[in-house]
Amino acid sequence: MTDEEGESSTRFTDGSLVWPLLVLAGPLTVTQLLQVAYNLTDTFWVGRLGADAVTALSFSWPLIALLISLNGGMTNAGTILVSQHVGAGNDDRIDRVAGQTIAFVGGLSLVIAILGTTFAPQLLRLVGATPGTEVHGLAVIYTRIVVLGNAFTFAFFVFMALLRGWGDTKTPMYLMVLSVVCNIVLDPFLILGFTGNPLFGWVGLDGLQASLFAATGFTGFGVAGAAIATVLSRAVAAVVGLWLLFGGRVGLHLTLDDLLLRAETVAKIVRIGVPGAIDQSTQSIAAIVVTALVATVSADAVAAYGIGNRFISLVWLPTVAMGMSVETVVGQNLGGGHTDRARRTVYVAIAILVAAFLVVGALTVWYARPIVGLFVSGPEAGPIVDHGATFLRIVAPTWVVMAAYHMMNGAFYGAGSTRLAMSIGVTTLWGVRIVVAVALILVLSVGAVGAWYAIALSNVTAAVAGAVFFFRGHWLRDVLEADATDEPDRDTNGGSPD
Repeated sequence: MTDEEGESSTRFTDGSLVWPLLVLAGPLTVTQLLQVAYNLTDTFWVGRLGADAVTALSFSWPLIALLISLNGGMTNAGTILVSQHVGAGNDDRIDRVAGQTIAFVGGLSLVIAILGTTFAPQLLRLVGATPGTEVHGLAVIYTRIVVLGNAFTFAFFVFMALLRGWGDTKTPMYLMVLSVVCNIVLDPFLILGFTGNPLFGWVGLDGLQASLFAATGFTGFGVAGAAIATVLSRAVAAVVGLWLLFGGRVGLHLTLDDLLLRAETVAKIVRIGVPGAIDQSTQSIAAIVVTALVATVSADAVAAYGIGNRFISLVWLPTVAMGMSVETVVGQNLGGGHTDRARRTVYVAIAILVAAFLVVGALTVWYARPIVGLFVSGPEAGPIVDHGATFLRIVAPTWVVMAAYHMMNGAFYGAGSTRLAMSIGVTTLWGVRIVVAVALILVLSVGAVGAWYAIALSNVTAAVAGAVFFFRGHWLRDVLEADATDEPDRDTNGGSPD
């Protein structure tokens, strides 16, 4: 191990906690912001096609998120194991875990692609898209193209997860910049073609637009163009990421031999990853169910829910990034046996985010209508803005407690306590959010506002439940110590990671 790599393996286990969290969270925030830029760019250019196209994407996104989340737990297992091996100084096992995570997730992504493409029409119908309508047809096209290209998506996500466990969040950020730039460049042309494309007018190239259309007659692929642009952009990032991993140009040094699956390592990936996958997929399924419930109210409410979620994903970026940072720092500290430092990491992260979201939540409530209005325009936009503004005003005040919960949840993941995280997620989403939403919308007929209150209530419930289990402290057990078969040279306590 080089001096630089040795420093990397200890910089999160010694000294200040604020700086390591910010060092990780800064690039992660940018990376997550760029991730949101994918959806915002698609929404902006697809919005030029009309309300049906935007609504189609609102139906597609929860389903695509569900399919991605099925592999997301396995990807997270790679982060957890790499970070704890780094903290424990098990340098000879880091590359093996990374390589087998790539191989296992790659195989699973092909299965998901086949199933998702085949059953996209039926799945979208379950979400609430009515078969035979223009919206349903557009949603099927978009979903199938994105799912077919999910091998590239998963390859890039695995790359980011593995390097995050190692402690490098800058390299994935640079690749995300490359990918988003590709998407931004491709979107307007693949969606709108060369005729009726306002981009040329904005930059004063009307003559070039006319010449290109005369030469090609290309009118764009519509909604399908947005999906194609996303897949191509992901492919660029995935190829470069794998080249870096196998070329030894980042902290990890993978070889083809590392891709050969070994039963004990795969078992550990599955043991950690399956609860994480269930946790993440439960969130996606809950979003799908809420979308379906909102669809019983109106298509305008569905569009508002989609727009509201896009905005929330934007302002929620610091929380997502800090939660990932907590996962890495906690994982490395538990791997090195620093349990008190792992707990303090969560306290520091909560203090930072609670202060920020007291301000962000208040501003969102105050400017709710202008915020929603940024994403939709035209004579049909009024009801969408009304629904969206109400949604934000009800949910935004709960962001403070949810920020605290996400930091605790990041600690659960960093420790490998994915079953604990899953239990809290499933209980609060289905026992609270879905049950309350069904009661308010279908039984009491209060309209879309019933879904908004159900979401807010489940946020608070999750925070309370998370705090109870966090202070009990069982999550502090180390995944590496909990498995004697794979790590025979370490002392074990025989306990479960939860």
